[in-house]
Amino acid sequence: MTIRWMAQPCATLNEAAGAAAFARQGQLTKPPGALGQLEDIAVHLAAMQGVERPAVDRAAIVIYAADHGIAAENVSAFPQAVTGEMVKNFARGGAAISVLAKTLNATLEVVNLGTVNDPGDWPNVVRAVVAPSTANFAVEPAMSEAQLAQALQAGRDSVLRALEHGAQIFIGGEMGIANTTSAAAVACALLGATPKELAGPGTGLDHAGVAHKAEVIQRALALHGFLPSNHKKWIGENTLKVLCHVGGFEIAALTGAYLAAAQNGLPVLVDGYICSVAALVAERFNPLVHDWLLYAHASAEPGHSRVLAALEAQPLLNLGMRLGEGSGAATALPLLRLACALHNGMATFAEAAVSEKI
Repeated sequence: MTIRWMAQPCATLNEAAGAAAFARQGQLTKPPGALGQLEDIAVHLAAMQGVERPAVDRAAIVIYAADHGIAAENVSAFPQAVTGEMVKNFARGGAAISVLAKTLNATLEVVNLGTVNDPGDWPNVVRAVVAPSTANFAVEPAMSEAQLAQALQAGRDSVLRALEHGAQIFIGGEMGIANTTSAAAVACALLGATPKELAGPGTGLDHAGVAHKAEVIQRALALHGFLPSNHKKWIGENTLKVLCHVGGFEIAALTGAYLAAAQNGLPVLVDGYICSVAALVAERFNPLVHDWLLYAHASAEPGHSRVLAALEAQPLLNLGMRLGEGSGAATALPLLRLACALHNGMATFAEAAVSEKI
């Protein structure tokens, strides 16, 4: 399938700004490299934003919610009704990401892509309903090409809204019962991995539940022709076939958001397992997306380490988190702000009249 906007080129990093920021780091009153990854973050953000002194004070957090037909295979510890109920909880301010967004003075938008129990209209909830749920991909494709295009567009639209409001960094999150099953299936197809490697407890499955989940994914991969021997063919536009067959509306929206952010030069802080799988899809579609993604944390979901390795990602935190909804990325955002504050606010050796390294 061809979606015209997805063919637009990604923005390029500003190498001059990055070089200027790197040079500034060498002049600050500290031994070179003493701040570790905080220095790298500041330099990378400078190249992303095209300025010597970057800032991420204005953060946009967008949560994409959608239900999954694969939930009919009993692959989740929670009932499907939770997705729609959590949309209300996000809107009321009771979810973890709601608290984090308020604390961080970040904007929070929820995009409802379709839930089996429609929560209706709520403040700061954008209705972009594709369908009440994807289809059960254990027996048929998860979505049509038209539905995929609609979900991808919803992700792009949210990035464009964030840019209109002056966002300096974008955080995507997700909510959808059974979406770790979909994410694992997508990752297996793209990486040639087995479900036993990538399937995890999700919302709290026991050992038997995880084994059942892996068996369901294995049957689905065989049904749709996503066998390990074929994984190298799923690049470029072929990645969209993977999303159509075993993806979710929110995973597709995240993919569209990451691609649109890269096209528009907006830095992204990627959350955990599901968001990283969407990032993997976006990078397989266009490898230049890689330049615009920073990775927040290493999720406790076992498949995340394999996905991060494929992305050559270095997550900032490892706190054993696996909540989703953008919570890990929001938790890491203060580190980016501190990196910018140190980079911008520290004195140089000349300014402080401190002797430099001999």
